[in-house]
Amino acid sequence: MDMLDLRPSPIAGQWYDGNPKTLARSVDDFLDRAELPDLDGDIIGVIAPHAGHRYSGAVAGYAFAALRGRTPELAAVIAPMHHPYHQPLITTAHEAYSTPLGNVPVAREALTELDVVLKSELDFGLSPVSRDPEHSLEIELPFLQRALAGEWKLLPVMVRAQDPRVSEGLGKALANVLRGKNAILVASTDLSHFYDQQTALTFDHAMLHEIESFSPEGVFTAEWNGKGFACGHAAVAAVMWAARELGADAIKVLKHATSGDVTGDYSSVVGYGAAVILKSNL
Repeated sequence: MDMLDLRPSPIAGQWYDGNPKTLARSVDDFLDRAELPDLDGDIIGVIAPHAGHRYSGAVAGYAFAALRGRTPELAAVIAPMHHPYHQPLITTAHEAYSTPLGNVPVAREALTELDVVLKSELDFGLSPVSRDPEHSLEIELPFLQRALAGEWKLLPVMVRAQDPRVSEGLGKALANVLRGKNAILVASTDLSHFYDQQTALTFDHAMLHEIESFSPEGVFTAEWNGKGFACGHAAVAAVMWAARELGADAIKVLKHATSGDVTGDYSSVVGYGAAVILKSNL
């Protein structure tokens, strides 16, 4: 029997617990502690932070608690690429991601389909890489592994290009591929980085306002104008464009906090937000 080609985890045991039992317990605890409001509509996707679980896990728990018990066949996780690859849109070359909770199979057919649509939309497609060091996509996987029910496959995309044309093209291509499928979207981003708490709150509320206003254009404008920051703004905007194409019409911010709320050091913080993307039941 052939061995499965796994992307090894470069962050298990550092960014999150490397022990399967304690990892499952800690993720379940984050999910259990999330106090969700009534959510009116079908959940098309979520937006979640991607710092180490110690710092942003409590906020991420709100996003993934909204998906608890869902049974999608496909989870499209769109994340920023923090490392200096030159390709605009990157995916994994491996057949599955490895986490302490087990292997997450990659939806190879959906990735191939997405690549074809992207080439028609943008004139370029996905660049597969091996053994990438990126944390922002992998950090969401243990939450999905504990929150989702049934078997599902991963459609992973890491966005290097900070370009609205690329984000919108990716969003429309994702909608094209996911339409008619039992799928959910996940956008991975943190908010402002390394400002004092009060400054961070101002920046974060401005960015979250654009997100809750369902304005992917406004997300880019806030970033460009220095009114709000999100390291994954291009990934978030792509998911917003995709969700809009799939009929979503509302985004609700579920939780905001900073690293200072965990560490007690408010002099230099990172902001975290969780949101859910909804299609109203009209």
